[in-house]
Amino acid sequence: MLKGRNGETIRLTMAQAVVKYLQVQFSQRDERIRRFIPAIFGIFGHGNVAGLGQALYEYGGDLPYYQPCNEQSMVHTASGFAKANYRLATMACTSSIGPGATNMVTGAATATINRLPVLLLVSDYYATRYQGPVLQQLEHPISADVSVNDCLRPVSRFFDRISRPEQLLTALPEAMRVLTDPVETGAVTLSLPQDVQAHAYDYPIAFFEKKIWRIDRQIPSPERIKEAVSLLKEAKRPMLIAGGGIHYSEAWESLKNFSEELGIPVGETFAGKGALRQESVLGLGGFGVTGNPCAGEIANQSDLLISVGTRLTDFSTGSQSAFNHPGVNFISINVCSHDAHKQGAIPILADARKGLDKLLQAARSSGVKSNSSYVKEISSVKQKWQNQVNNEIFQQVSGEAMSQGQLIGVLNEEAKEGDTIVAAAGNPPGDLLKLWEATGGRNCHLEFGNSCMGYEIPAGLGVRMAQPDGEVYVFVGDGTYLMNPMELLTAVQENLKITVVISENHGYQCIRSLQVAKAGHSFGNEFRARQNETNRLEAEFLQIDFAHNAQSLGAKACHVYTPGEFREALREARKNHQTCVIVVETEKYRMLPGSGVWWDVAVAEVSNDPEIQKRREEYETERRKLQKFHY
Repeated sequence: MLKGRNGETIRLTMAQAVVKYLQVQFSQRDERIRRFIPAIFGIFGHGNVAGLGQALYEYGGDLPYYQPCNEQSMVHTASGFAKANYRLATMACTSSIGPGATNMVTGAATATINRLPVLLLVSDYYATRYQGPVLQQLEHPISADVSVNDCLRPVSRFFDRISRPEQLLTALPEAMRVLTDPVETGAVTLSLPQDVQAHAYDYPIAFFEKKIWRIDRQIPSPERIKEAVSLLKEAKRPMLIAGGGIHYSEAWESLKNFSEELGIPVGETFAGKGALRQESVLGLGGFGVTGNPCAGEIANQSDLLISVGTRLTDFSTGSQSAFNHPGVNFISINVCSHDAHKQGAIPILADARKGLDKLLQAARSSGVKSNSSYVKEISSVKQKWQNQVNNEIFQQVSGEAMSQGQLIGVLNEEAKEGDTIVAAAGNPPGDLLKLWEATGGRNCHLEFGNSCMGYEIPAGLGVRMAQPDGEVYVFVGDGTYLMNPMELLTAVQENLKITVVISENHGYQCIRSLQVAKAGHSFGNEFRARQNETNRLEAEFLQIDFAHNAQSLGAKACHVYTPGEFREALREARKNHQTCVIVVETEKYRMLPGSGVWWDVAVAEVSNDPEIQKRREEYETERRKLQKFHY
């Protein structure tokens, strides 16, 4: 019984202590305080059923348990929840040892690459060891303390194996520190030996008192702001690249004010999609390899790139080919020093909102103003792209099935304020980056740091848990759907209504398109039967009934073939409180137009195939155009 804090203790098992501790952890940014870990996902096995399972049953009244269908999926759900909460809240995930733990590796990698906090409580071997090798234990020939959980070390931002119950006193606070730190956050793994979960210890009562982890807004250095302003004053063609840090900092208004007052166009990365929440002549939309050609054109000629809250991966830099002004300079606003120094930028180590506000204030004081002729040019380039969208991409091509561009066009028209669309791999995220109207309160959740197929449906559940109102659209290709459909059952079980839109183009057509462009032939990327003559997957297309598959898992499903049928299905889904799946027949080989931004995918240097030889020559020509690396 809890009686006070002065030296008093409470006797708990290690697992019970974990459960009690997590229920009193809170995050705070600005004035808002919230539970940081409001729920736990888990699949029970012999490694955690008598430890964490028992603890949740007895002590988890304020830590509700959710039952997923796959361990990888539950980590994706936690990531989706964390992203929708701007990293201010997440979920815990528990698994048994063995395959339960290793199933979480992909989810952990996806979370860490995208810098999304998730807490993994994975069971482990017996720490006492005298039981001999236990079920699912890896026997490493030279390291007796290694288990399969060590696979999680390289994809975790913090990893600790709890071999004694009192080690929680240091491990749990460190786990929370990393999870709530915007610089260090990612997957955090606590490896919990199954016997130690049941071992008891006299824990200090004070350990279980409410703890608020304050997430401060880092203020930029005045000296760095001064350096940046000197570049702004000289720049004739500046451009801003908005990354996910805009969302995580909730810096939307600051970005809008900065862009409009200084006349600086904004291109958005995958994570930054929707950073400009209102329609603006300066909003270029998606930028990069799969972005809009207008954004690529402006970036190519920009003499100053201001990146905010982005890692600047190769899809943003065009494998270092996107920025070709001979005198180009860079400014980077980022909480992470590693990212802020990329491209030889003037590094402004700061929260995105604070950094933009301070830089705008200093620029205003220094007389930096908008260039009307540059703004007019941007408007003209944008209009050219919009005309192409309306007159080509959204139009039906005679003799073809509905294109994926048309599909997104219908989604744009039907989406309302408060709706969110989720995508992660294949063509959907790139096509949404180009076409999705992420203004007027319509949100876009793109995972492309790891481009993880199978992320979408479970992440959609996480978004739904964070967002009780509005529609949550999960947009996947048929290949991606086949990787992870089972969480439809979780959606039905927990009444977490999502609407899954499957673009059925009969295979992995995104990568097939790249394959044909770079290797000259289609090989192994479509859902075809095996051809006896060639012994390859080149015979007729398979007939797969995705709608009935979804129905078997409890979803309401239909198959549509025209934009009109799709529109009606979306309207019916909005009225329905049940999870819905809409299978949309789409044209296999019609892709959206390119962005004009190059991507370095090497072609075979040696081949007897004339087509490959030709493509290698083209590749070498393009590679010679690369801008020198920026130091």
